[in-house]
Amino acid sequence: MSARPVFVVTGPSGAGKGTLIKGLLERVAGIEVAISATTRSQRPGEVHGREYWFLSDDEFTRRVDGGEFLEWVSYVSGRRYGTLRSEIERIADDGKVCVLELELDGALVVQGEVPGSVTIFIAADVPELERRLRDRATESTGEIGERIELARTQLEQAHLFRYMVRNDDLERATAALAAIVECEIALAGTMSRP
Repeated sequence: MSARPVFVVTGPSGAGKGTLIKGLLERVAGIEVAISATTRSQRPGEVHGREYWFLSDDEFTRRVDGGEFLEWVSYVSGRRYGTLRSEIERIADDGKVCVLELELDGALVVQGEVPGSVTIFIAADVPELERRLRDRATESTGEIGERIELARTQLEQAHLFRYMVRNDDLERATAALAAIVECEIALAGTMSRP
């Protein structure tokens, strides 16, 4: 049986991680994105176990204390998000390859915790990140400024990851991401043979 790598896609807010992962799912068969757990409220139309695993604060804390999270983060808002170890196991048990979309700190934790994880940093130029964040219209001007400063710091850490894909052209960047994933899957299958 071949080993299945775990792919960790990270980068600053606005770099296009989600868009590139969506394109990856359309191009490469047999991969699945892990569903994160969160303490935020379920929004209309969202389904538990599809968009997120929605957990109460107490349940989230119990699972953190029990070592059930591979990585997790708490935001100023008080909301917490994380990746359950069971989610990676579920995907592997289904015979698929796991993809995690994580913030930079979570990606570094996974890189240290999951041997052979394949980390991919998605980069974009700062002016482009700012344009994308403004186009989203989900943050205030002050929040956008904070995210841009954070993005500058994160871009300086791109060298900590195995690969970097510059998202300056969506088609080219999606093709590059798919090529990395296909190559690493093939390499893992080759290395596991007797």
